[in-house]
Amino acid sequence: MSEKEVDTCLWKPDPRRKTKLDDFREHVNKIYNLKLGDYHDLYKWSVDKYSDFWETWWSYGQFLYSSPPVQTVDTSLDITQVPKWFSGAKMNFAENLLRFQDDRVAMYATGEGQSGIRSITYRQLYKKIGGYALALKRCGVAVGDRVVGYMPNIPETVEAMLGTAAIGAVWSSTSPDFGITGVLERFSQIDPVVLFSVDAVVYNGKVHDHLDKVRKVVTGLKHLKKVVIVPFVHKKEEIDISDIPNSVFLDDFLEEWEKDEPIEFEQVPFSHPQFIMFSSGTTGVPKCLVHSVGGSLIQIAKEHILHCDLSRDDVFTYYTTTGWMMWNWLVVGLFSGCSLLLYDGSPLLPTPNILWDLVDKLGITVLGTGAKWLAVLEERGVKPIETHDLSSLRAVLSTGSPLADRSFRYVYNDIKKDVLLGSISGGTDIISCFMGSNPSLPVYAGEIQSRNLGMAVEAWDEDGHPVYDASGELVCTRPFPSMPIHFWNDDGGIKYTKSYFAKFPHTWTHGDYIQINSKTGGITMLGRSDGTLNPNGVRFGSSEIYNIVEQFKEVSDSVCVGQRNAAGEERVVLFLKLDPEASFNQDFTRRIVVAIRSQLSARHVPSVILPIAEIPYTVSGKKVEVAVRQMIEGATVKNRSALSNPDSLDLYANLPELQGW
Repeated sequence: MSEKEVDTCLWKPDPRRKTKLDDFREHVNKIYNLKLGDYHDLYKWSVDKYSDFWETWWSYGQFLYSSPPVQTVDTSLDITQVPKWFSGAKMNFAENLLRFQDDRVAMYATGEGQSGIRSITYRQLYKKIGGYALALKRCGVAVGDRVVGYMPNIPETVEAMLGTAAIGAVWSSTSPDFGITGVLERFSQIDPVVLFSVDAVVYNGKVHDHLDKVRKVVTGLKHLKKVVIVPFVHKKEEIDISDIPNSVFLDDFLEEWEKDEPIEFEQVPFSHPQFIMFSSGTTGVPKCLVHSVGGSLIQIAKEHILHCDLSRDDVFTYYTTTGWMMWNWLVVGLFSGCSLLLYDGSPLLPTPNILWDLVDKLGITVLGTGAKWLAVLEERGVKPIETHDLSSLRAVLSTGSPLADRSFRYVYNDIKKDVLLGSISGGTDIISCFMGSNPSLPVYAGEIQSRNLGMAVEAWDEDGHPVYDASGELVCTRPFPSMPIHFWNDDGGIKYTKSYFAKFPHTWTHGDYIQINSKTGGITMLGRSDGTLNPNGVRFGSSEIYNIVEQFKEVSDSVCVGQRNAAGEERVVLFLKLDPEASFNQDFTRRIVVAIRSQLSARHVPSVILPIAEIPYTVSGKKVEVAVRQMIEGATVKNRSALSNPDSLDLYANLPELQGW
């Protein structure tokens, strides 16, 4: 056993358990007469022969289509030309997610303030979608029209999305925690014709009326044909929607669907728009990213079935809102035939154990969350390993921000020892992952297990050369099906090109710094490259600092940014949110400095270390370093609506310790 394994190997797969990755590798070997011996061999083949890989996955995955493809992809086109995939294929997104029509549970649903757990079978879900599809058609929704949800994470949101997809329309959603400005900045760009929303939501122990926000959003959307209100917190007879134009309650909107009547799924090209996603909008108006029917489906299904080993026997959940791409990612789990759990509300009420209670109650096998939630649980001293059975749980997934070494160890020490901790990373830009969980490889502290199949990810230095065991820019050198087909209202693709292809020619640049381990093949996330720290010519990512300072028991959170002066020089400023019992003093800062100097270098040590009461986050749980940098440099942050705690930015304004630089 290597020194690294002795030090940091936290989990190994059971060699007696055959995974779908193993089966797929054997399938590839048989078809192409190859001898791929392990995952690393399979990965190399999948990017070297990416057309063969995606064609094989299309067949192996048994996707439903009415017309077969005439070509998988034109390999003479490079990634910057955004080549079309599976030309000639016609299919329907909803039909694929509803391919099972039996009495197994498709969705469980519960959440804060909800009594009991709802369940919907695949047979019941199919019938419901027929009613949504017919109702949308009858109110004039046509192929390519946009339907939006301002909705919590509940079954009706999934049903509205699937009904939209069934008729070839395009879905977009945001969650009720978004303010009016944030919603209009998104939805007004795409001109929706139907909006689904709710009367109220429950979060942090309080009922939050939602209809007032809906009224104001509706006035800003000029072409809505219908506003559909789902009674969620209150009974229908207690809700007044008379002053919302073109509004109707869900049960009055839906059409009756005959029990045995098949849905006429609109057949559309593989590259037809399915989802419109939005960038975070922390530095300007959110970009509208258009994702395709086929690309979203086969990419996410690959991640579920091969990289998460999902099957019909699984109960799968991801703690997410409908404004985060992980909601779309979760819902595609229906393709595998598993049971989804939709949870809405705070994951900390009525107790911080609520999701672990549901693991035991429903037999959840794969649980996903944001890295921040795991850090909060550790901070609160939650130890499910001592209070829960968790025998059904075989995988915990984490994303949203880099998962610190400390959180890896927390999962194995205090949650469950025999569990695959899959740190996954990708983004809204690709509605999927570049790298992630892998049931056939070990888990090492601080590392994502592997690059995903078909994703030609490399770490490049500033000269465009691949590097290992050193910080580099995350790039992707080969096309993949879940690239956005275009940005909405981006004539000539100027914004698209600038977003991904400006730095290196013929290469997708994602905006993250990573380090690829030459021995394990694992990846360490080092932070956003737009938040790169560069004091005295030394470039490094903020996560390198977080991985050290957040090991201190006194530190509950941190944010590290660069501050530039008029001469263009940069210094590093580190803000620490301390545990309530901790003291910020000279001895404490000395220990922070010593740790950073010894584990990194003297040049990594921040010039200024300050306590702060709160760290700003986006609504999807990502630290907002760029906005913090703007605040300490005296700039105005124009778009605060993308933040879950926008007032926290004011804490960083006009700090006397940062003046005169």
